[in-house]
Amino acid sequence: SDLQKQEERGELLQPLIFVLLVLCSILLYFKVSLMDPGFVKPEEEVKEGQGAVIPQIPGDVKLRRCGYCLVKQPMRARHCQLCQHCVRRYDHHCPWLENCVGERNHPLFIVYLSVQLVVLLWGGRVAWSGLYFEQSWEWLKHNIFLLVSFLLILIFTIVVLLLLVSQLYLISCNTTTWEFMSHHRISYLRHSELENPFDQGIILNLWTFFC
Repeated sequence: SDLQKQEERGELLQPLIFVLLVLCSILLYFKVSLMDPGFVKPEEEVKEGQGAVIPQIPGDVKLRRCGYCLVKQPMRARHCQLCQHCVRRYDHHCPWLENCVGERNHPLFIVYLSVQLVVLLWGGRVAWSGLYFEQSWEWLKHNIFLLVSFLLILIFTIVVLLLLVSQLYLISCNTTTWEFMSHHRISYLRHSELENPFDQGIILNLWTFFC
């Protein structure tokens, strides 16, 4: 049959891989959006002296108690008013995920963005290959859905690519989106002699984050 011939020629392998990538992307989305991003629990409050593990941070910078959930915040934690929790190594609250990106789900968030980018690039290539351009109303009427799909894929690809590149840059510097955007408002950064006291070099920063 035609299906067997396509299988013998390996023509079914690429669609199968694409479908698996889409399924992987969907599973990663639900995993990242539903998992605990690193909420600070009252029973996990850190001791006051733990701030001393980073010698570059002045000793007069004390860990503060959150005014909303009343837990003592670890270093680099922040309260998210949308989630109503303090989040360890808070990066940002993602409206697409309806969840914070923090200490526990940040690496998976990067994997999700990477898989999503591959799916979008692949889908964009398929959509582009199906387009043949003619300057006529008849052509536009028959290809409008494919053209709109390609433009939407292009927009989402640019957004995901920029987000992934910016995230990888911040990870390589061992900083978070919140720390990068609010450096002047964060006490342990504002009073530090170094611009980024957490930076240990690109290789070690990446190794610590992913491994």
